[in-house]
Order: sequence, then C-alpha cells, then structure tokens
Amino acid sequence: MPSQLYNNQTKIVLNWSSGKDAALAYHLLLQNKDYKVAKLLTTLSAEYDRVFMHGVREELLDMQVARMGLPLTKVKLPASPDDEVYKNAMQNVLLKFREEGIDTAAYGDIFLEDLKTYREQQLAQVGFSALFPLWKKDTGELVQMVEDAGIEAMIVCVNDKYLDKEFLGRKIDRDLLNDLPANVDACGENGEYHSFVYNASFFSSPIPINKGEIVYKKYTPTTNSDVNWDTGFYFLDVVAF
Repeated sequence: MPSQLYNNQTKIVLNWSSGKDAALAYHLLLQNKDYKVAKLLTTLSAEYDRVFMHGVREELLDMQVARMGLPLTKVKLPASPDDEVYKNAMQNVLLKFREEGIDTAAYGDIFLEDLKTYREQQLAQVGFSALFPLWKKDTGELVQMVEDAGIEAMIVCVNDKYLDKEFLGRKIDRDLLNDLPANVDACGENGEYHSFVYNASFFSSPIPINKGEIVYKKYTPTTNSDVNWDTGFYFLDVVAF
C-alpha cells in the first residue's frame, strides 16, 4: 500500500526540466491512475535565473507551470555546484515534501544506468521512492510519442561535440529524426541537446515565443570530476512576447 494517497493515488513530485522528456513523463503519468503529480521541482542557476543545462529563462518556466496549474518548487544553485552542495539542497527540499505527504519523485530519464542508481541512492536517504515513466523505452519511438501527444518542443541547447548550432530552434518531431547524425541519440539522452516545451495538450494555452540570440558557453567541470566531457555548448535564448 502506498504510504500517502490523494484521491486513491500516490502523490509524487515530478522533476521538471522544462524540456520534452519531462513533458512526456508528465503526459504518461496523467494516464496512470496510480499516481498524482502534486508538485513540480526545477533546479536553476542562481547567477542567471535560468534552468540548468537548458538555459531557459525563469519567466518561461513560470509560464509553463502556470499553464499546467501545478505548484512549482525552485532550487537555485551556483552555476557549477559541487556534488555536496547539490545533495544538501535536494535533500532539504525533499524532506519538506515528505512533511506534505509526498514520498515519490519522478524523472524523465531513459537509459543512463549510473544516473538512475545515483537518484535512487539519494532518494533512499530521505525515504523517497523513484519513478521513471520513460525508462528503457526506445528513444526514436519517444520522439514520435512527443509529436503524437501534441507536445511541441524546440532544441534550445546543443553540445558542439555532437551537433551544429544550426539545430537550435528545430522542433522535436519525426523530421528531426531524419536529420540527426548517427552518433546522436534521438532524445539527446547523452547530453547532445536539450529542449524547451512551448505547447502541450496539458497547457491551458501555447506560450508565445520568439527566437533570440545564440550564445556559446564553455563550462569547467568540478575539480574532483574524472569525466572527460566536452564543455562547449550553444544556447538559443528563447524569449516570450
């Protein structure tokens, strides 16, 4: 038996990245009678007031959640937080959620085993369970599901090791699948690209947007990182009108 029920459903918090995977996870959760998304949770850069990795402005995030009619909890962190800072911040907010009767967190992760294990271990420390609605699904099929579900999203960030900046602004749909290089995952699950959702069947209305300037940034991994990763990213600055 679930420890907390809301209309006979387990109350959960969905990690909302502002992108297509989180949106598709939410779409699937809406169809699952066992769960009720009670809150959204997003991490942002304290310096820039933008969603981490996606580079989406905070005001656009606010417009998304207003159209979803759900409460959002924001966790603002330094631009390059170390693991301890991140863990402490997330544990503090999850403990507050537990006081509200929420003990399950959902993610839009698809196949990264290390990330899944990390999340499960951190959640277990505060008595939370993990939920992965998209887990192990074919990523090409997921892109088709995004289109079929009426989720409209565009690419707003690309890792220049994998994709050219010309992919910025591209809509996430079947046509995109035909143009992605063979070494790029269809959903960008390895960090090849990130997206922003500007319309969905669960939005009360589309978000009116313009494509702004393209910005290039390089990020320095934390000093204790042993990961050899490319740190150059192109961002499309999407603005509301």
